[in-house]
Amino acid sequence: MTARFDGGSVQVGAPAAAEKIEAEAAEAPEARRVTLDDVLAGAAAPADPAAAPLPARKEQLLGAAMRTARVAAVTGRTAQILVRGAEGPVDAEIAPEVDPEVISDAHARGDAVLVELCEGALPLIVGALTTQRPKALHLKADTITVEGAQELLLRSGRGAIRIREDGDIEVVGSRISAASRGLFRIVGRLLRLN
Repeated sequence: MTARFDGGSVQVGAPAAAEKIEAEAAEAPEARRVTLDDVLAGAAAPADPAAAPLPARKEQLLGAAMRTARVAAVTGRTAQILVRGAEGPVDAEIAPEVDPEVISDAHARGDAVLVELCEGALPLIVGALTTQRPKALHLKADTITVEGAQELLLRSGRGAIRIREDGDIEVVGSRISAASRGLFRIVGRLLRLN
């Protein structure tokens, strides 16, 4: 295929239908090619007065946007956050479904929080983000349940506690101490010391 500078193209062995369309376009006196100059001139003044103008662009509602931020301070269900692009801390609310202690923990660890931004409202903190593996894990709850279908193993260095599904419990350590402030009772069918 070869290209012409007038915007058309000639293809070797082009179908007869394409040649017929080009011939009809060349014969029509009102048909003219649109050049870049025509387009630029048409932007200033419409070439065809019958052409409808483009509809005005409607203002779109902002809706909710999500961003990350760092927590500067937490007080009750409010916080001050540092958002990239803002000068200084920005006041924010903590969403009702978010525990303020989760946001306090994120502040202590230096983790980011997820913030929902809506036009005309204070930023709303909707969650905390963990971006790195913690060096220490702190669990605090009314009840903590750790369950293993076959085995549960707690290990640190050379000490370990293993609990198996058949009820076998094994405690291994260099030195094992047990103390009771009250009655210390050991019950079993057979007790063996050494």
